[in-house]
Amino acid sequence: MSELRLFKPRFNPAKPIFNIVVFLLYLFLLAPLIIVFVVSFASNQYLSFPPEGFTLKWYQALPSETIFVEGMKVSLIVAAFVTVVVLAIGVPAAMALQRFEFKSKPAMEAFFLSPLLTPSIVLALGMVLLFGPLNLNNTYTGIIIGHVAITIPFVIRTTIMSLATADTSCEDAARILGAGPWTVFRRVTLPIIRPGVIAGGVIAFIVSFDEAVISLFVAESGLPTLPVQVLRYVENSADAAVAALSVILILISLAVVVVVERVMGLRKALN
Repeated sequence: MSELRLFKPRFNPAKPIFNIVVFLLYLFLLAPLIIVFVVSFASNQYLSFPPEGFTLKWYQALPSETIFVEGMKVSLIVAAFVTVVVLAIGVPAAMALQRFEFKSKPAMEAFFLSPLLTPSIVLALGMVLLFGPLNLNNTYTGIIIGHVAITIPFVIRTTIMSLATADTSCEDAARILGAGPWTVFRRVTLPIIRPGVIAGGVIAFIVSFDEAVISLFVAESGLPTLPVQVLRYVENSADAAVAALSVILILISLAVVVVVERVMGLRKALN
């Protein structure tokens, strides 16, 4: 009877080095966020690092900063409307691009995805020149149109990925059983592609909420969003209230992404 020999895998000296490099890379990428988090609790009167002490006064002062409250209100309203609009436009557009063949399909794909390739400053300048004669500058309508232009590619992209992996046999079965186009979409197609739609909506909301360049050009003097208000605040003040606000926004964004991932499977929609 032959003896069974257990062979231990050879030690790979490159693996620890690789792990260290990856750790340092993550540390480099997260360093700005870590510094902002630490500074938000600093007792320094001005933004500086390292902190001189620990305090919560910057968090306690945020509700009294009216410019932050007003900017938050504008940003939430704009982001909510933008999310609804891009979903209403992006989902049908993604279905048309994914499931139909027509001569202008490449042009339509390039049109919807072009904002990803165009610098924000160029888009913002063009929108200011376009919205001026239409009296859309410093209005909710102008900001929403500008944010829709830069967020709709995300909805189309995530929805197309969900459609590409969807099982169309269920839709065919529903049509054979007499279901109409709207019923098939609402009861069959939409539940199948829901992770991609939710992922696109979440990304669109976050991108719209954080957009600064277009908002600065289109509505700087009338309806400044939160990023614009933050820029104004930094121009006149140098305390850590901005750092405290940044930490809160980071935590909110992280919480939204984690909840959506746990409930809807965001990671699958983005693969």
